[in-house]
Amino acid sequence: MTRWHAEHAWLGDPAAGPVDDVLIEVTDGRFGAVTAGRTPPPDAVRLAGLTLPGLANAHSHAFHRALRGRTQDGRGDFWSWRDRMYAVAARLDPERYLALARAAYAEMALAGITCVGEFHYLHHAPGGRPYDDPNAMSAALVEAAAQAGVRLTLLDTCYLTAGVDGTPLAGGQLRFGDGDAAGWAERAGAFRPAGGHARLGAAVHSVRAVPADQLPEVARWAADRGAPLHVHLSEQRAENDACRAVHGRTPTELLGDAGVLGPAATAVHATHLTDRDVTLLGGSGTGVCLCPTTERDLADGIGPARRLADAGSPLSLGSDSHAVVDLFEEARAVELDERLRTERRGHFTATELLAAAGPAGHAALGWTDAGTIIVGARADLVTVRLDSARTAGVPAAGAVFAATAADVTDVLVDGRPVVRAGRHLGVDVPAELRAAIGALWATC
Repeated sequence: MTRWHAEHAWLGDPAAGPVDDVLIEVTDGRFGAVTAGRTPPPDAVRLAGLTLPGLANAHSHAFHRALRGRTQDGRGDFWSWRDRMYAVAARLDPERYLALARAAYAEMALAGITCVGEFHYLHHAPGGRPYDDPNAMSAALVEAAAQAGVRLTLLDTCYLTAGVDGTPLAGGQLRFGDGDAAGWAERAGAFRPAGGHARLGAAVHSVRAVPADQLPEVARWAADRGAPLHVHLSEQRAENDACRAVHGRTPTELLGDAGVLGPAATAVHATHLTDRDVTLLGGSGTGVCLCPTTERDLADGIGPARRLADAGSPLSLGSDSHAVVDLFEEARAVELDERLRTERRGHFTATELLAAAGPAGHAALGWTDAGTIIVGARADLVTVRLDSARTAGVPAAGAVFAATAADVTDVLVDGRPVVRAGRHLGVDVPAELRAAIGALWATC
């Protein structure tokens, strides 16, 4: 057993706000006792500032980290950005992917992220040739998460076509494909993540990438395993227009008819929705993962977050392209983007934003026993300093609107310290990011 004493902590009832002087006992990676109003025992590790449950990044593309700062200037749109992303993907092999993902996941740990959902479609060697181990790239990501000290849900992604009309994959996209949904299911189903830190989920890349008649097979594969199922949804207006032209329905309607929607499903982005789309998502209990910093970086637009939440869709958060890795920023942006869209304030409380960054994100990734500081839950803790230039003078409850990833001092994952005093205990994150990204661009 280890003991930690939090100056302030946001406990199992987030609506109650932070409480003071919380003694947290951890046994076998789980919270054994949580007691407020205790003076610090001499054997307890002191956590100065505000301690939160671990944060969950529900949508990541680890290799996109190599694009940060290289695509933001100038004009262009999502589609021109995608061409540059494909150029990076073409240079990755399992060894390089392990190095890049390890550094990217360690950066997440520094930001207070204890669990990540990796939306993984970079399956094969250039030209689409399978590696000797068809899941070598998956194994690299699982190992990267282990070395970075975070939990992982590998969302193995079905990606079969280049457009809603069934245009075949070509060029860099050939690395993504498995021929058909049966081929994807056979390869994905053969993978067994090593270690208790990782589990397997499924993803439909988008209605552009999986033909309508193949969608039910992916949904059945996930349902048979009780696995989470994620899908990029209506990120771009062009996707909606193409889907209507081919199928006479919106992407949401198409996914609903194919059995993709439901409580185990999470729609990523969900930016350009009709009123009926919102009703279908909320009524089915489908979660929605918002990625505000990516959505504004790519000029995607602002989705109807408040309407989705009111309709019944649990909201989670993701860093997506890693233009920024900061779930405090993502959480704030959900509220601030709604203010821009409506010209009104006060759409989400701090409690709701924390729920999106914590328990809702963990649940979307299949870790329903994480994301809250209660007895029996996984012992994930994130401590944020309240004496930085950003947080000095801010009440503990206001840190959600003031703190950034740079204010994280301590992180525990399953009771194991991963970050202490603002430093990752196993990875020199800046050095490894420089090395991994520099090696990749040197070949581009």
